[in-house]
Amino acid sequence: MKQQVNLSQSQQLSLTPQLRQSLHLLQLSALELEAEVAQAIENNPLLDWLEGGELGTSDSRDTLEAGEDGDAREAEPAREDGEANDLGDVEWKLDEGDVVGQWAPGDDDGDEDPRLNRAAQESLQEHLRWQLHLSPLDARAQAIGVALVDAIDDDGYLRDSLDAIADALRPDIDAGNDEIAAVLAQVQRFDPPGVGARDLGECLSLQLRMLPPSRERDLALALCGPQLERLPKLGIDGAARLLGCNNEDATAAITLLRSLDPKPGASMASLEQDTYVIPDAVIWRDRGVWNVALTGNSVPRIGIHEGYVRMIRRASRDDASYLRGQLQEARWLLKGIRARGETLLNVVRCLAREQSGFLEFGEQALRPLTLRELSVKLGLHESTISRAIARKHVRTPRGTLPLRAFFASGIETGAGGEASSAAIQSMLRQLIAAEDPRKPLSDAALADKLKQSGVPVARRTIAKYRDLLRIPPSNERVRMN
Repeated sequence: MKQQVNLSQSQQLSLTPQLRQSLHLLQLSALELEAEVAQAIENNPLLDWLEGGELGTSDSRDTLEAGEDGDAREAEPAREDGEANDLGDVEWKLDEGDVVGQWAPGDDDGDEDPRLNRAAQESLQEHLRWQLHLSPLDARAQAIGVALVDAIDDDGYLRDSLDAIADALRPDIDAGNDEIAAVLAQVQRFDPPGVGARDLGECLSLQLRMLPPSRERDLALALCGPQLERLPKLGIDGAARLLGCNNEDATAAITLLRSLDPKPGASMASLEQDTYVIPDAVIWRDRGVWNVALTGNSVPRIGIHEGYVRMIRRASRDDASYLRGQLQEARWLLKGIRARGETLLNVVRCLAREQSGFLEFGEQALRPLTLRELSVKLGLHESTISRAIARKHVRTPRGTLPLRAFFASGIETGAGGEASSAAIQSMLRQLIAAEDPRKPLSDAALADKLKQSGVPVARRTIAKYRDLLRIPPSNERVRMN
């Protein structure tokens, strides 16, 4: 035997602090982002709003041209370069330019304030059921998934045992723990990250596994077992001994754990129903062109104080160290906001292109579209798409809509194509609205009419959609007047 030294190259994506911050910013709504930025400005003297920053003064736009075939074609975006901003005697600057496609209130043609719109906020269960509906699961697995989602509490945890879930499914479905666990694994991939966990360790592990591989992630995963409860007593030295690493790596792993959300469902559960929302993006049509832009609230205009930057060279060692740390955090925040804006703009742009028929003609023209399909088109992970659309709204000619309204599962039609579930529900609503009130159509009759239109739907599916639309059965719709 003899010893040899071999050299090899490998690539690994390190989970840097700025990447963690970008992932965090991406899942925030416009209101949450505004609060986050306001808090950062309060804590960091190098940051402040630029002139008109809270309203978004840029009018650069991206457009989608509507062709003769009704599809939307992407036009070349106009891109802004970085600019200096002179606010009196104080000097500020944008870091590496601004995000293209920003929209200002003056761009709107209507009289109402387009930034404030009434829309119902979805609950955690509604958000999870929507993702479940888009998942590639059969009817049996979907039913198991509904039982699991209903058992998830406001903090995002599954408190009931798998045996309790199995009991709740009987007598309609007799499922074993292995089958339920397989569906639970699918639910645990939904947004928000960490949802469906049965304890804190599993919740943190689920969030870590959605992050890019890195040494600190692997070390943090190793701490999510039974030793997690002992971590406060172990300290850095004890954690390093437990992990078999140095104190620096142990500190990085613990810092990563602390950056995760121990209650992933709480942010959605705390939202009030039927509240005002500020749209993150705007879609409108002008002379046959679909325009897509971000609102100013989605890309806050903040800058770095150049005066404090120059002070670093003249300050004492302690003050200079503090200012450098604040400068680094400020730059990370600006880059994170820009990355969030670019990702969100790409997602909304793609949705406008894929669902141009829906924008023009309504729900009946909504074509089947899933998170997986969009992730392939944009070259992004499904979890990134899920974060990008979570709690985001867009103002369209059809009102202010959640981005999830652009997605729908599909049912094969007799012509060999697909019709979205939303389109079928719209057809169902129209059929019931036009029925003879003295002889309402039964679910079987409604299924026959849809089949004649080339959309074969089972009677039980009609009953399911009718319940979703809150339409009573035929015997309760009889009106003699």
